[in-house]
Formats: sequence, structure tokens, C-alpha cells
Amino acid sequence: MKRLIALFSLLVSVSVLADTQDEVDHLIEFVNNTQCQYERNGNIHNGVEATEHIMKKADYYADDIKTAEDFIAYSATKSLMSRKHYKVHCEGQPTIKSSEWLLTELSRYREQAH
Repeated sequence: MKRLIALFSLLVSVSVLADTQDEVDHLIEFVNNTQCQYERNGNIHNGVEATEHIMKKADYYADDIKTAEDFIAYSATKSLMSRKHYKVHCEGQPTIKSSEWLLTELSRYREQAH
């Protein structure tokens, strides 16, 4: 019985990890393909450039990232040096913090998946 419980726990963990990886992959693709402009420390970047930076930070914080929310918090929220929040500028829409933009997309993705 203990082995069955351990196996079930492992399967649930693997499933959760797979879901998290799918969500993170989606967010990376979302940023990479966006037509919006990504602002870091006053400098404007396109989606590809933003993705490159986010991936570097995600790699650095890989051990701390357990959820898609962690991915956003650690790699796509603000500068470690200046402490300034990253911003997203989408045509015809108010400027928004990148964390809000990505959390909104994550919520939409989760709703669509179910």
C-alpha cells in the first residue's frame, strides 16, 4: 500500500511538472510572438529580445521556479539591479506591468485548457 501511495504521489508530481512546463512554454511563446513592446529599465525591446532576457533569468533561477507564477515572478517581473518593474506597451492599450500582462495570459491559457 505504501508503494502504491508513493507511486501515485510521483505520478501526480510528474503531471504537475508537465502542466507547469506546458504553461511556461506557452508564456515564452506568447512573449516571443507578441507585437507589443517590452520595456526594461527604460529600454524598449521586441518580443524576441524580451524572450532572450527572460530565458536567461529563468535559467539562473531554475532551482527556484516550481510554478508558472514563479517563472513570472523570478524571470519576467522586474530588474534585479534597478528594481524597476518591466512594462509592456501594446498598441491602443494602456501600459501594463509585465507581471500583470503575463498573469492575465496565464489565466486565459488555463481557462482555455479546461
